[in-house]
Amino acid sequence: MASNGPLEEKPIESTHHHTPDSPANEKADVIEEETAHEAAERGKAATDKYGHSLVQFDPVAERKLLWKIDLYIVPTVALLYLFCFIDRANIGNAKIAGFQKDLKLGGYDYNRVLSVFYISYIVFEIPSNMVCKIVGPGWFIPAITLGFGICSICTAFVHNIHQASAVRFLLGMFEAGMMPGIAYYLSRWYRRSELAFRLSLYIVMAPLAGAFGGLLASGILKLSHFGGLHGWRMIFAIEGIVTCGLSLIAFLTLTDRPATARWLTQEEKDLAIARVKSERVATTEVLDKIDSPKVVRGIFSPVTLGTAFIFLLNNITVQGLAFFAPTIVSLIYPHNTVVYQQLKTVPPYVVGAFFTVLLPFLSWRVDRRNIFFIISVPLVMIGYIMFLASDHPHTRYGATFLIASGAFSFGALCNAQVAANVVSDTARSAAIATNVMFGNTGGLISTWSFLPFDAPNYHIGNGLNLATNSTMLIASIALLAWMLWDNKKREEKDVDTELAGLTGLSIKEIQDLDWKHPAFRWKP
Repeated sequence: MASNGPLEEKPIESTHHHTPDSPANEKADVIEEETAHEAAERGKAATDKYGHSLVQFDPVAERKLLWKIDLYIVPTVALLYLFCFIDRANIGNAKIAGFQKDLKLGGYDYNRVLSVFYISYIVFEIPSNMVCKIVGPGWFIPAITLGFGICSICTAFVHNIHQASAVRFLLGMFEAGMMPGIAYYLSRWYRRSELAFRLSLYIVMAPLAGAFGGLLASGILKLSHFGGLHGWRMIFAIEGIVTCGLSLIAFLTLTDRPATARWLTQEEKDLAIARVKSERVATTEVLDKIDSPKVVRGIFSPVTLGTAFIFLLNNITVQGLAFFAPTIVSLIYPHNTVVYQQLKTVPPYVVGAFFTVLLPFLSWRVDRRNIFFIISVPLVMIGYIMFLASDHPHTRYGATFLIASGAFSFGALCNAQVAANVVSDTARSAAIATNVMFGNTGGLISTWSFLPFDAPNYHIGNGLNLATNSTMLIASIALLAWMLWDNKKREEKDVDTELAGLTGLSIKEIQDLDWKHPAFRWKP
């Protein structure tokens, strides 16, 4: 069984050595030769003052370690996130199975129920990730999974809008820490270039949840009853019970960080910690203690705010698709059965899942993220243009494939982008939480994007999504241009002169500079 430990980690040892011929050594003024143990040991930096790594790693050992981490870490968090998204989006499946009718929801009541979820989701986003860092992801992620699983079960017993709203508020509170918590958790294990692809391996569960959720809902609705429950109530109860069961297993299997992983040898632990530390300029410990300056740096980094704005716009599309795709499909095929309509929601999500993994995989290979923002958005724009330009059912159904193909990869790319452009663990936790908080503000907007009076063609909702994606394209190009421009400005400055101006600052004060450190460069 893997252990979940406290925040602190012990000094480590390694046999991986720095080679005197490496580029970092030309400018290093720390040590001529340094072991990974010395680089990762508390109180010592893994980079020179210019931000170059002082350690060179065995590529064979790295590949072996990476494969091992992938097998132990990614499947668990991916499965948990699958049911996180199912428990959030199954209300869309329940709606066309009688949820709205049985609860006597009229007018904008359904939109109000959806909105309540996002209010708590947004409020608890940053606090949740701070608690995740303090408690440790190995305990925190299973705990909140148990919480939203229980909330899903409780939804099966609601009888009016007030009860439904209360349960959705609690669901949002527990789910708030899930996406940023897992992203932060994975940043403890992976390098900057590797992170986007690994994030995609769990974020792909969002479109798969749309596909699997539709299949699961159609299967559940074929049951005559579940205990004393019937119809849509069975969807919430059965899916909630599965979620609770997975959370209990995760308490036993989820490893908090490399230092506590019983499935890693001591040498592998050394390598895992030193690898992550070697990319962080002026960092003397991988898991620092929370302090206000680093939290502020993470939240107010220009790249964090720019990327978070893009993610906000993206989530208007992604969350709107999750909540309203079953409704849209039911209007495209109004004369078919509910089970048929549920099944027709599956194929677009499968195609979306493919692109959700493909684009971050390419991002990993080129160590770039911003360019994939720019590549993805036009697909979504074309999809909404098709919705606006045609009333033909097959054309509109085909548009959902394009939208899903371009929209879902942003979850991985945006979180990887903000994680790559801060230095400390605390700043990374705050940056990811800020990004997801903005994203879920977009989710709140999405609950009001498809309104009852706009049916069946939803010109307002489709027009809004076309406008937001057009804005995303402009914002993505502007962010990339700014990062390249600011890096050029930083290159023109002499690092030695800038560092000389920091004489007298303590090691902590220098670390608190984070992305303001003169050796730091933005990673587009």
